[in-house]
Amino acid sequence: MPRRPPSKRLSARSRNSYHPSLLPNSRETSMKIDGRCHCGYVTFEAEADPETTTICNCTDCQTMSGAPLRAVIITLPGTFALLSGKPTEYRKTADSGNVRVQAFCPHCGTAIYATSTSDEPKAYNVRLGAVRQRNELVPRRQIFVRSQQPWVSDLTSIPKFDGMPAR
Repeated sequence: MPRRPPSKRLSARSRNSYHPSLLPNSRETSMKIDGRCHCGYVTFEAEADPETTTICNCTDCQTMSGAPLRAVIITLPGTFALLSGKPTEYRKTADSGNVRVQAFCPHCGTAIYATSTSDEPKAYNVRLGAVRQRNELVPRRQIFVRSQQPWVSDLTSIPKFDGMPAR
């Protein structure tokens, strides 16, 4: 697949991704990813650059994930493909005014991706928990840290267990 000319690459003002500044020049380091929802109804594949693996601390991600943060990897534009299933889509308007499509499995509720509403080849912010290669994808940056829960910075002080602890 040919590289986009610089004028066609995503810029910081693009509506294709929350983190578009991570995409330029990423084709050289891209990898195939694939994944599925918890129940297996929705499956997908794409190409993504591991350098785009990001933790988002925005309040929308906290609310929509049911967790204090969400981790994503951004696909290269035009490479995301659904292999099975049809996710349910919810359109969310961000504080910026951009409308983002949020997709999740209609059977088990697993969050799968967010993307723009445009028809152009677009990038998808794939939810890291749904990616089979998630153990290989270390977040490279955190965004919206102004909304980060204060205790997230010091998880080392919280006791750890390999499984569910006895009462």
